[in-house]
Amino acid sequence: MEKEVMDFKSCLNPRPDILVSCRGKDGKDNALAVGYAGNCGYAPPMVMVAIVPSRYSYPIIKETGVFIVNLVTEELREQYAYLGSHSGRDGDKLKELGMKTGEGVKVNAPILLDCPVSIECTVVDSIRTGSHEMFIGKVEYIHAKEEYIDENGKIDFSNIDFLKFR
Repeated sequence: MEKEVMDFKSCLNPRPDILVSCRGKDGKDNALAVGYAGNCGYAPPMVMVAIVPSRYSYPIIKETGVFIVNLVTEELREQYAYLGSHSGRDGDKLKELGMKTGEGVKVNAPILLDCPVSIECTVVDSIRTGSHEMFIGKVEYIHAKEEYIDENGKIDFSNIDFLKFR
């Protein structure tokens, strides 16, 4: 027997739980947990992240036009939860967590070195989708830890212990 689903927030699962990192024009780094994200093109490669306009990172990405998608492992569950429940308006979340950062190669934003894969993106478009604005990012550069790269130079996602939706 079929039953009507009443909560549409997570109607498409599994979905990637990611961290989006960015840097304001003032040089301040930030990262936030994002639950709505995905691939949206391959020639050229594009990804999308959806962010609520009230979030601290939203105007940063609007102004700078860049962001980095950082894939999250189960090992980073507590950091993910913290970055999703605290605002960068109130302090330096990355420093408070002791998360290691590096510099983007193609975009002026921090990569999160604790994450297995970080994807540098330049915003090419955005669309309001009700509660969120979906930023479409052209993939400019991909960082991946050596142990996740196969002999063909591709990321072996099967070896990454991704954060599991609970």
